[in-house]
Amino acid sequence: MTRIIRWMYDCVMRLSRTQWAVWVLILVSFLGATVFPLPAEVIMIPMILARPNKAFIISTIALVATVLGGLSGYYVGAVLFDTVGVRILALFNYAETFGRFAELYHEWGSMIVFIGGFSPFPYKVITIASGFVKMDVLVFTLASIVARGLRYYLIAWLLWKYGDEARKYIERHLGKITVIVCICLVVGFWVMRYI
Repeated sequence: MTRIIRWMYDCVMRLSRTQWAVWVLILVSFLGATVFPLPAEVIMIPMILARPNKAFIISTIALVATVLGGLSGYYVGAVLFDTVGVRILALFNYAETFGRFAELYHEWGSMIVFIGGFSPFPYKVITIASGFVKMDVLVFTLASIVARGLRYYLIAWLLWKYGDEARKYIERHLGKITVIVCICLVVGFWVMRYI
């Protein structure tokens, strides 16, 4: 298992140094807001570790692509929910949670977008739900920019400041970090399922 994780890490690090890295980042960031299970950070973090002097440019690219992807998710929720949105939610097993989540929008509104956009909660659920409940698109966009901007620029700043040390730590403890991330994801999905 450790060899597979190391191999995947090395592949992403190699990709992050190529001319294709920016396009992969844009694609993953955009699709991560609607249909793709991986967050932008999977590509963004290795890119920043490979080129810490471009940390804020890389995070800005991820931010723009994610917000545009978020608007496409909003569109799916607002216009295509019965055909596409339901299938996306079912694919990730969020169909049951979605109804309860949509109810929270009436009480919390843009705060849901902000908290969800900053937290590890799947952004695709937030984008589709925002469209479904017909949240004001400008409020949705601004909340997404602020939440995702804070998240991405915080990561960029930390990696810019501690990049080499962070890279060495990650490489030294890759197995443990992977286990912790997997546990957090499982707990997060479990919490979302039973909220």
